[in-house]
Amino acid sequence: MKILVCVSNVPDTTTKITFSADNTQFNTAGVQFILNPYDEIALARAIELSEGDKGSVTVIHVGEANAEPTIRKALAIGADDAVRINAAPRDSYFVSAQLANYAKSKGFDMILTGRESIDYNGSQVAAMVGEFLDIPSISIIKKLDIEGNKASLVREIEGGKEVLSVSFPFIASCAEGVAEPKIPNMRGIMSARTKPLEVIEAIEVEKLVSFESYSVPAPRGAVTMLSSDETEKLVSLLHTAAKVI
Repeated sequence: MKILVCVSNVPDTTTKITFSADNTQFNTAGVQFILNPYDEIALARAIELSEGDKGSVTVIHVGEANAEPTIRKALAIGADDAVRINAAPRDSYFVSAQLANYAKSKGFDMILTGRESIDYNGSQVAAMVGEFLDIPSISIIKKLDIEGNKASLVREIEGGKEVLSVSFPFIASCAEGVAEPKIPNMRGIMSARTKPLEVIEAIEVEKLVSFESYSVPAPRGAVTMLSSDETEKLVSLLHTAAKVI
């Protein structure tokens, strides 16, 4: 079984977000980048499914050379090899086209992603890759098991759970519950230095989206404390200050 895991290089959750070039570019100065946490979940399950010589795990990333430490971490966690498509990941459509172009002739049985990247939170890549490759795409799964030549997947839906059975090949985006993220051990860290990391050039993709500007959320305002008997004052503030009535 051949498994491809798509990984993103994202700012650490504690990063203070700022923008440059008149708010048209994300300011990367001093930013610590990490392996996208949801992708770690997908990678962990892929490694579990391939253990005992049951398969191989390839990680793939669309990004520039500064993302290679993140890719090496994925190798240290347990992936067998890695691919970096040498291009800035400008939007979901561009990234999906690159991933699909690589995967289409490689014979992967399963492609896994995280449910979303924690920087843009778009949740679009898995579905787009599935469309490009014309294979089933299952979004935000909570469980993944292999049963013979099919996979059993569980999704949460309103009011319950949905159990699906799908034949290979397919793509799925993984959420919490699929697996516990793995911490690289010393042996994994050392072996990651020599595992193959292939760098390939990106294909041309039509540009469909452009970012005009970025902005940070408005700061929280001051809190006004009222006693329980100040009903009239509360109504007045909701009307004049909050403007919600």
